[in-house]
Amino acid sequence: MTQKKILPPLQQTYLEQVVPALMASRNYKNKHQVPKLTKIVLNTGISSTADKNQIADTARDMALIAGQKPLLNKSRKAIANFKLRQGQVVGCSVTLRGVNMWNFLMRLLAVGLPTIRDFRGVSSKLDGQGNYNIGITDFTIFPEIMVENAKRQMGLDVTIVTTASSDDEGRELLRLLGMPFRRIEGAAPKTTAA
Repeated sequence: MTQKKILPPLQQTYLEQVVPALMASRNYKNKHQVPKLTKIVLNTGISSTADKNQIADTARDMALIAGQKPLLNKSRKAIANFKLRQGQVVGCSVTLRGVNMWNFLMRLLAVGLPTIRDFRGVSSKLDGQGNYNIGITDFTIFPEIMVENAKRQMGLDVTIVTTASSDDEGRELLRLLGMPFRRIEGAAPKTTAA
């Protein structure tokens, strides 16, 4: 007897609600035409003056946020003006796919973004190919990070890569998944004619 695979809650929402809604609004003939999430990439920079302890702390915090071990990015060439040597650690990144991707996105939408002070929504601009980028200035919005243990403030770039062919498709996909896009100032809410 085989066990039924348990899907992350946000992935279940995508399959049960988002796919039918997009098929109806976009007139897709096949469910495989519906745009989907491919991966989420998290990235942060590390100061060129950082010591081994700071690099280890950043990697540890990134692993806590992402749920998997990050990759340390090294500089390709030396730049004297930036006090940068070749092969020096300058960043930390994680690529999330599958269950980890859905779980991270759920935590970002349900817990992370709403805890930002004076949060009024995120920008609705995509990159022209259906992918979305968010810059988070303070990584302590994630509950996995203990504020007392955070020795320095770390910013985080989040890139959500989709299979959408246009910004409109990508925006609608993310909106249906629960992305809190900022309302445009002065724009009247859409009303349906009776």
